[in-house]
Amino acid sequence: MTTRFTGTDRYIATDDLMMAVNASVTLQRPLLIKGEPGTGKTMLAEEVAASLGRELIVWPIKSTTKAQHGLYEYDAVSRLRDSQLGNDKVHDIRNYIVKGKLWQAFEADTAPVLLIDEIDKADIEFPNDLLRELDQMEFFVHETQEFVRARQRPIIIITSNNEKELPDAFLRRCFFHYIRFPDRETMQAIIDVHFPDIRQQLVSQALEVFFSIRELPGLKKKPTTSELLDWLKLLDAENVSAEQLQAQQDDSAAPPLAGALLKNEQDLQLFERLMQIARLRR
Repeated sequence: MTTRFTGTDRYIATDDLMMAVNASVTLQRPLLIKGEPGTGKTMLAEEVAASLGRELIVWPIKSTTKAQHGLYEYDAVSRLRDSQLGNDKVHDIRNYIVKGKLWQAFEADTAPVLLIDEIDKADIEFPNDLLRELDQMEFFVHETQEFVRARQRPIIIITSNNEKELPDAFLRRCFFHYIRFPDRETMQAIIDVHFPDIRQQLVSQALEVFFSIRELPGLKKKPTTSELLDWLKLLDAENVSAEQLQAQQDDSAAPPLAGALLKNEQDLQLFERLMQIARLRR
């Protein structure tokens, strides 16, 4: 079974990103991926698993997620209910241990890819509470007085949108990579993968509009790769021509279906004001 990630037909991975994935595997350290939302951080884990022929286990993190949830949870309520009903399984506490995503990854026969998605959404103590488990690849189950140890060290990919700073002790245990926003050439390659039959004149003009919007000063949320792909899909479905896009850009007007690119009223109002200023200066 291969342990080298070389990208896939569905995912355009830059050389430095492939190098980061393989360095993480070699060092047996979690790969911490940061980058703008919509730059393919989550999809990377999916494609690494597909490329290496591994199971993908996804642990989505929320603001209420605790590290313990990834290990296991003891369902005391179900045990109490079964006790009241006289169910025989109440005598074995293991029947009430709910395995978390980390436990599932540890007990896999072949090392899976474990995605800990958007770790920065959790409480600041969350990363620190996982230090020993990620280092030693084991944890203790107090209810059964047993250790759970990883059969194979999983490939761990951790994503962050940089909403919170992560603790230094946690960062020391990771291999870090920042996914830079794709340049025009890379973006063209991404579009070709997703829309191989789309009109290239439309793509060329749409990229002009897209990158000009991203360069506008003061935007609260710049449009990202996923939003560009949504926009292109809509433009193609509505049969918008490259000439229409060019004409509206020349007139300093908002592009058609701009709601796919600009996601809040402040950015839309800013864009409209800048376009008005551009018209007045002519």
